[in-house]
Amino acid sequence: MLLSRDKSQVLIVDVQDKLLSAISGKDRVVDRCVRLVMAARKLGIPITVSEQYPQGLGPTHDSIRDAFANDGFIADKTEFSCMRNAMLKDRLHELRRQGRSQVVIGGIEAHVCVLQTAIDLESQGSSFVVADAVGSRAKASRKLGLARLQKSSVDVVDSEMVLFEWMERAGTPEFKQLQALIK
Repeated sequence: MLLSRDKSQVLIVDVQDKLLSAISGKDRVVDRCVRLVMAARKLGIPITVSEQYPQGLGPTHDSIRDAFANDGFIADKTEFSCMRNAMLKDRLHELRRQGRSQVVIGGIEAHVCVLQTAIDLESQGSSFVVADAVGSRAKASRKLGLARLQKSSVDVVDSEMVLFEWMERAGTPEFKQLQALIK
């Protein structure tokens, strides 16, 4: 199944500074999450951001917050899966009821919060984990998480796949706007 901008929503999971400092490939994760958020904003795709225990781990990384520009929904949680948090579950389900059944996920950690959220979502529809927008403390944990997601029927994609599927064709005003995010 290809992604559709009209059926998509974006979920950024727990990309917080105190967690990021230990993440392998953290700069790539932040850059690709920013790419997803900026593209989603330009295309009118709803964005949800989760923060794991922000009192202790701090807020979402500044560059993602800047790209987000308060154009969406942020919720804090202590649960590992976003679907086990009432506010986040309600938000994601409400967007699904509005036809946004494809949940595009980036964030950390790939083998914990991202994995549990994606598997919970997949049991109720379709989820797409963006491999270059997720990370874990250990490279091996990220690799195992992505492999387990694929075995669980979660689509594992990269950020370019997402953007090109959302745009559908070259030569459009959206293509010209988003092309800069890919270069």
